[in-house]
Amino acid sequence: MKVKRGSGQAGDGFSRILANTGWLLGGKGVGAILSIAYLAIVTRTLGVADFGRFALVLSAAQVIKTLVSFDSWQIVVRYGQPHVSAGAGDALNRLLRFCILIDLASAVAGGVIAAAILLLFHDLLDLGPHMALQVWLFCMVMMVTIRSSPTGLLRLFDRFDSAALAETMIPVGRMIGAGAALLWMPDITGFLIAWGFAELLCALSYWGMALHVGRGRIGHWRAGRTIDARAENPGIVGFLTATNLQTSLSSIGQQVAVLIVGAFVGPVGAGLYRLANQLANALTKISSLLSRSIFVELSRSSSHGGDALGTLFRRTNRLALIAGAVIIALIATIGRPLLGFIAGPEFLPAYPLLLLLGIAACIELIGVSYRPLLMATDRAGLSLRITFVATLLLLGLQAALLPLYGTIGAAVANIAAALAAFAMMGWASRRAVADHG
Repeated sequence: MKVKRGSGQAGDGFSRILANTGWLLGGKGVGAILSIAYLAIVTRTLGVADFGRFALVLSAAQVIKTLVSFDSWQIVVRYGQPHVSAGAGDALNRLLRFCILIDLASAVAGGVIAAAILLLFHDLLDLGPHMALQVWLFCMVMMVTIRSSPTGLLRLFDRFDSAALAETMIPVGRMIGAGAALLWMPDITGFLIAWGFAELLCALSYWGMALHVGRGRIGHWRAGRTIDARAENPGIVGFLTATNLQTSLSSIGQQVAVLIVGAFVGPVGAGLYRLANQLANALTKISSLLSRSIFVELSRSSSHGGDALGTLFRRTNRLALIAGAVIIALIATIGRPLLGFIAGPEFLPAYPLLLLLGIAACIELIGVSYRPLLMATDRAGLSLRITFVATLLLLGLQAALLPLYGTIGAAVANIAAALAAFAMMGWASRRAVADHG
């Protein structure tokens, strides 16, 4: 079946990608504005050194969460679509319960790992024994607020608008919490409580939205055994393992980088690096938003033949290329004044890092459709191997360049690893499109 450009499945899929990304961008637009405000509060209240310690805590918690959590939303979308098409609500419910159990097991494992890390490495984090319990409690909040399963349900039913609303609870909660911390507890503990409050608020919002959207369509919560989801969804365990390892490698590579910088140059360097990395990722947030929308549509298009898949793939590539070029220009022109406006003059030394990390993030943005395509065409294992190689390259280059060039060396390592991943993912994706045709 030949698919004409801009029409049929490819045209409809591309339109839905734009519409769904628009909803996500709307929510992130609110978040971007609020993030400027709460980042200003945190950086100006804590100063460079304490913000560095705060950054190390956040990175450590995020590493643990990423290490143990699964991208179960991809399971719900990938394996839930046939159940929705067949009107098999009970089978969808078993699939959802299976993902929820995975998330709960992840939370327990994360709590144990966090406790071990704090007992063994609290000196490296420069926290002091008195903060160990507070940091562990914050890590546990991060664990129990894993919200991948309800996210998948909303995306399965194309309710990106509801997901965007729920996602805005993170910046809203942080803004409220940062304001409260500024007034009553202007220290690291106060801001940890604020960030934990935001995670809880977001998780509750996601579940409320998901249960409302799924009412009458997700079957009965006592229908059959949860373990039956394995037999009803062939390949689910392999897909689950591959997505978990891939997400863990990608995110850990970024979060561990902050910890490595902290180990080499101390909390001040780690704080500057994290702030630059956070701002660069904020300016390129469209990458992760596009990826979420693209995966849903590529999963659908893969069943309509190679022409539909290839057409949608090429159109998303062009969109990502334009977005990446625009964002690099923005970072080069407004990055320095934006950094000074948000964090103050003492954080201006982070601008070269912002520029380099922004370039690395834009390289990832330009190749944003590669990983979703490999996942949608049952090449999760290949995508995992490429991610593993790129992560090893990132950490290896950082270990080599940090002693020589400091944080600039760490940022250059990000660019090199991003280029390598882009080349490998691009080659694999084009092979996948050709084979699918």
